[in-house]
Amino acid sequence: MNSFSLMIMCAGFGSRMLDLTKNKPKPLLEIKNITLLENSINFFLSIGCNRIFINTHYLYKEIENFIKKNFKDYPISLVYEPVILGTGGGIKNIFNFTKKENILVSNSDILWQDKNKKDIINFARDINDIKNCKLLLSKEKNFLGLKSSNGDFRIINNKVSRWTKGDEIIFYSGLQIVSPNIFKNTTNIFPMNTIWDNLIKQNNLIGEVIDSKITHIGDKKSFEEN
Repeated sequence: MNSFSLMIMCAGFGSRMLDLTKNKPKPLLEIKNITLLENSINFFLSIGCNRIFINTHYLYKEIENFIKKNFKDYPISLVYEPVILGTGGGIKNIFNFTKKENILVSNSDILWQDKNKKDIINFARDINDIKNCKLLLSKEKNFLGLKSSNGDFRIINNKVSRWTKGDEIIFYSGLQIVSPNIFKNTTNIFPMNTIWDNLIKQNNLIGEVIDSKITHIGDKKSFEEN
């Protein structure tokens, strides 16, 4: 596949990790002697990523020091948010530092594994052709770790809408392709859910369902289980 740029979202407080994130940001928690952040960086570099942007806020110096120590000569840019911008505002802000091309955006608490590589390469194959936003989704049986008893979305013919009771349970995997076009007429601080809902109203939110299993390290319990 062609090379691509990636954003890893690392600005959050990691509050569901309880005491584990009192003095350490969630992306720097270790599973099997590797941090979640390092695992994500290595995973996406191995499938063709040639530029990485990491937004920071909570305990940002810890992440800065980690990157300087372990990835000094890599194409990684840190973007500090003095005021946390929310998931939508954080992604919008990253486009101030890019060539305004479409970008792959990953949550930092997904434990990407080799078994996911084929699916992610396939998902990102058309990254430059996405006009708005494309979500990678997961069926409940393939979604491990922290998850709700309700689904996030439904998908029919690649068109994504919100889950309602009675629908098959499908979750957001933590990965999406985002075009800068979707941030026109937005404020600086807002959640990505606002963008998704607007796109759903216009029937413009698309998605794909991953075949391999996804592991979401979203809280202390899921962290300790891995």
